[in-house]
Amino acid sequence: MKRNWEGVVLKVMGAKDFTLEVTGREEITPDFLRVHVRDGGLLERSGLHPTMWIRLWFDDSGKAHQRAYTLVNADPVAGTFSMDFAMHHGVAADWARSVQAGDTIDATVQGSSFSFPQPAPRRIWVVGDPASIPAINSLLDERQLSAGHGSPVTAWLEYQHDADPSLEVRTSGSDVVTWIPRKRDGAALVEEVCGALTEETVSVADDFFWIACEASSTRAIVKHLRKGLGVDKHRIDALGYWRV
Repeated sequence: MKRNWEGVVLKVMGAKDFTLEVTGREEITPDFLRVHVRDGGLLERSGLHPTMWIRLWFDDSGKAHQRAYTLVNADPVAGTFSMDFAMHHGVAADWARSVQAGDTIDATVQGSSFSFPQPAPRRIWVVGDPASIPAINSLLDERQLSAGHGSPVTAWLEYQHDADPSLEVRTSGSDVVTWIPRKRDGAALVEEVCGALTEETVSVADDFFWIACEASSTRAIVKHLRKGLGVDKHRIDALGYWRV
């Protein structure tokens, strides 16, 4: 499969390419499928960091189509990890539905980075949805490793399917997670989060904010933090995980 212009640009930027081998798959919920792979040397060569994601290349009627996926339960020693696929219509979901053990897929590592804030934040505020839960879990795992019991987390997770709130979120006893149904194209989530993040609840100097949901919602929440509360951009890690 010939790569498109995106593949050429990534290569120029120093991207690393790998071939992953599928070892199995399992249904996480009726709406999410987890695919397990051997990494083809990816973790050894690229290292591992919280919220790490890679680009997978799918064959879309002879054209290269790339999508980003967060690593789940990565094991650098074994050289394995998994990825979660939302079961909607599309070339990536179709691949996950039909893939068999022994099948391979090309992957590229370029653009993913994250450093856990030091010193440990007073509180970590998280906004996400099922698509970003793998990244959230890796963030929570690193929080536990890097700071003992770690900074407390307050999280809002937007959901669209009844089974979404059953997805595992690796919280500890001091954490608070609120599931928000997706309504009015995400406006319900934005209103809930911005209404809770105020000058009285937030420490702009000591807190950390991690936001990864639908792109327009992510932008609205970041705007509230930066312009409404004056949070420094270095205390915010934000990414639009998908677009309407």
